Amino acid sequence: MAADRCVFIGVPVQAGASQAGCVMGPDALRTAGICDAVAALDYEVSDRGNLSAKPVAVSEHPNPHLHDLQEISGWIGALAQASYSSAQDAIPVFMGGDHSLSAGSIAGVAKAAAQAEAPLFVLWLDAHPDFHTLETTESGNLHGTPLAYLTGEAGFEGYYPPLEVAVEPENVCLIGLRSVDRDEGKKLLERRFELYDMRAVDEFGIVTLVRRFIDRVTAAGGWLHVSLDVDFLDPQVAPAVGTTVPGGATVREAHLIMEMLHESGCVRSLDLVELNPFLDERGRTAKLLVDLTCSLFGKRILDRQTRSY
Repeated sequence: MAADRCVFIGVPVQAGASQAGCVMGPDALRTAGICDAVAALDYEVSDRGNLSAKPVAVSEHPNPHLHDLQEISGWIGALAQASYSSAQDAIPVFMGGDHSLSAGSIAGVAKAAAQAEAPLFVLWLDAHPDFHTLETTESGNLHGTPLAYLTGEAGFEGYYPPLEVAVEPENVCLIGLRSVDRDEGKKLLERRFELYDMRAVDEFGIVTLVRRFIDRVTAAGGWLHVSLDVDFLDPQVAPAVGTTVPGGATVREAHLIMEMLHESGCVRSLDLVELNPFLDERGRTAKLLVDLTCSLFGKRILDRQTRSY
C-alpha cells in the first residue's frame, strides 16, 4: 500500500437510497472489528468517528422523482473536504452509508491526487454503474448518480457542489456489472470506460481483468481509489444490501481482487458502501467486508482462521 497510516471515517448517509438501514453501516463495521483487524496488520489506525453534514440550499430540480437532493449535496461537500485532507498522508477508508458518498470521497481524493501530480484511477466494484444524471434517474435515488458527477457529466451544476477535479472516464474500471439501464450502458461505451460485466468475469477470469487494469495504473504512476459496493458480491454470501442482484462475485473472487490490489501498492483510498445491517444475518456481511478490507491491507490466506457463524 502507498502509506502505513489508515484513517476510518464513518459516513452514515442513507438519503441516496430508497430503503432505510445504511445509516447503521459504519457502526456495524466497527462492531465487526474493522479498526482492530487492520491495526493488527501493522498499520497506524485512527477512527475519526462519523462524519456529519448539513443540507445545502439548492434550487428545485425539474425531475419530480428526485428526493433528498439538498441533504446529498451537503454530504458531498463535507465528504470532499474530509477526503482531501485525509488522503494527503493516509489511506482513508469511508464506511458507508449508501453509494452517493462516493461523489464526495472520490472528489476529495481526486483533488489530492492532482495536487500530487498523479492521475487518479477508480476501480468500481458494483452490480450497477451508478451513471445516471439528475435528469435521467427515474427512481430519484441519488446513489445512482455519483459516477456521472465525478466524471464531469452535465446537469449537476447548481445542485451538487462544483467539481474541482474530474476523473477521466478512461481511468475508471467497472467490474461485476449485471444491472445496467440501456441509456447508461450506451453512454458508458461512448465515454470509453473500462467495463466488465459478470460474463466477462466468467469468460476471462477475474485475474486477467484486474491485472490488466492494475498494469495501467502502475504504468501511469497513478493513485487508485477502490469503491466496493456490497451488491458486487453474490447475495447468497452478502445479503445485507437493499439492491441485491443474483450472480455476483464469490467470496474467493473478491478476496483475490483485494490481494492483487494490495500487491500492486497503488491503492490510496477505499469506499465500503451499501451495507444495510437491518438486512444482514448475524452480521455475516459486515464480517465479510472486514475480511475483504484486511485482504486489501495485506492479510494472506495463511493468516486466516476458520470462522464460526
